[in-house]
Amino acid sequence: MTRWLVPALVLLLAAAAPAAADDTRVTSTTLPNGVRVLVRENPAAGVVAASLLVRAGSRFETGENAGITNFLHRVMVRGSARRNAAEIAAAAEDLGGSIDASGDVEYAEVRGTALARHWESLLALIGEVALEPSLPADAIQTERRLILSQIQTRLDTPFPMALDALITDLYSGHPYALLATGRRETVTRLTRDELLAHYRAIYQPSRLVLSVSGHVPAPRVIAAATKLLGGLPNAGGSTAPFVEPAPAIAPPGGRRVLQRPAQQAQILVGFAGPSVTDADYAAVKVLGAVLGGGMSGRLFVELRDKLGLAYSLGVINPSRAGPAFIVGYMGTTPASATPAEAGMLREIERIRAEPPTADELARAKAYLQGQLAMDRRTNARQAWYLGFFELIGAGHDFPDRYARALGQVTIAQVQAAARRYLERPTTVVLRP
Repeated sequence: MTRWLVPALVLLLAAAAPAAADDTRVTSTTLPNGVRVLVRENPAAGVVAASLLVRAGSRFETGENAGITNFLHRVMVRGSARRNAAEIAAAAEDLGGSIDASGDVEYAEVRGTALARHWESLLALIGEVALEPSLPADAIQTERRLILSQIQTRLDTPFPMALDALITDLYSGHPYALLATGRRETVTRLTRDELLAHYRAIYQPSRLVLSVSGHVPAPRVIAAATKLLGGLPNAGGSTAPFVEPAPAIAPPGGRRVLQRPAQQAQILVGFAGPSVTDADYAAVKVLGAVLGGGMSGRLFVELRDKLGLAYSLGVINPSRAGPAFIVGYMGTTPASATPAEAGMLREIERIRAEPPTADELARAKAYLQGQLAMDRRTNARQAWYLGFFELIGAGHDFPDRYARALGQVTIAQVQAAARRYLERPTTVVLRP
């Protein structure tokens, strides 16, 4: 899910985890070959969304094949053994929905939506794309050009380019240093044979989760999923979920200055934070919201409202199975770059020394809860959340547990998290 947005919106999506939901409507089963199936029955909406997620992505790639998972999935949706790209798209539209595929850091996904009465046809279409990819040569070349263009766009756009540089520095030598879109040199030379070999390696039952949300009957969905996916051979012999914990990280710290044509300077300060299964996860989310949560966060109040140093600012803290980054960012005028950087570091140090007030804590929790609810409004997002957290080992009910944990976070826990994680900053400054 590497969909880069403007910085102000990145915070809303990346820092948010899902809001609480009625988990009694979620039916979970594991097929004999190891494929996990999750069904959330939602009779309030006459639509259905399904996500077939595979445990793969840049987290499991190397410098030699960086970007191969995303490349593979972009090509998969462009041709099956039965249909070409146009026919696949038309088939999805005939169901009142759409179908797409992509790769991210921790996972790759074939996803689709449809009118609820067409749920069986939607599952069949997703299965066709995922299990019968033809990887046509012309589609490989088309997607190669599009991905290379995307990589170049990120290099030419100040904020994404600076963020990529920071992630590379922060995770030096760690799998998270690789970007899901890949590197120009690897995307340029990847062949069909390599894509096919990668497909065969990752599409194993123990690495798959199918999640479905919408106005559907759970028993019939599970029966259809069994027919569709239950016959997949398990090459490794094990039906246990594929688990490969991300290694620990010791951030090197340091500061780098980049010079690029731009209208604004970009200031980014990053740290390594906890994984989703770490006891500090909820406290760090609240910490990020105290610092960069909307217009009441300390960064906005102190650096924009009081000092007028920033155009845009916030904190990015995604959910990861391993150590997730915590990044404070700021866009400012070139003339203000030096005081803006000093102000950012000052506020980070202040949260370590000066705990949030009760009002700050309450606002941060409310901010997170609001974003969580907003991000889970659709069946498509519900399906993704169920599948993602199940896939990375946190469990499909993790969102509800997280929402409860949020309410229990204390001022002392937020300050303890600040002192534990906000040290040895890794800084990237982009100056025009």
